[in-house]
Amino acid sequence: MNNSLIEISQLSKIYDMGSNNVVHALQDVNLNIREGEYVSIMGPSGSGKSTLMNILGCLDTPTSGHYHFRGTDVSQLDDDALSLMRGREIGFIFQNFNLLPKLTAVQNVELPLMYAGVPLRERRQRATEALSRVQLAERGEHHPGELSGGQRQRVAIARALVTRPGILLADEPTGALDSKTSVEIMQLFHELHEQGNTIIVITHDPNVGSYAHRQITIHDGRISSDKPNEHIRSFAPKS
Repeated sequence: MNNSLIEISQLSKIYDMGSNNVVHALQDVNLNIREGEYVSIMGPSGSGKSTLMNILGCLDTPTSGHYHFRGTDVSQLDDDALSLMRGREIGFIFQNFNLLPKLTAVQNVELPLMYAGVPLRERRQRATEALSRVQLAERGEHHPGELSGGQRQRVAIARALVTRPGILLADEPTGALDSKTSVEIMQLFHELHEQGNTIIVITHDPNVGSYAHRQITIHDGRISSDKPNEHIRSFAPKS
């Protein structure tokens, strides 16, 4: 697959809990994700989706099998190389936003660039551009406590975008939001996908998963289905 971004083959993850208690979190998973796809990975608690997310996000490594990202075998990288891969290629979006309350919105967005050693002027410009992409440029000097839940999640999405990553990896991105705000955030994901971003959403909520163009379901550490979404939720054009 020439434009594969992610290629996973025969991937397994085993946790040794001691006292002869071994948990097979993932078993022989095979998965390809192409550049520009919008994918949901769904499953109940304990299905293995969080373990798969951690491996996709270079937060964990498999027990066996291979994970290639842009042709690099991530499963063979050491901790330093994994950290570098995360910083360059993966934009994380979390359920609880993970914003620092004492920093303004634009300062929160700048953080990944600061850790990467990007000079102040450039990182401020890129952070402001990222806030503009999520329609929040006018709130850049506000602190998280002065923002609504939806606005805080938009700041978190801007922070994920600011490094220009290969994928946006969203873990239950609407879990802390009300239903109306959740739809607004999913519309933002739709717009980002239309702009060419690769998006992977991890969720237990079929409603959230229904916005993705491809739906993967995982049960008991195995992929039980992987199919195009024939009933993608659509949004009314903005006036």
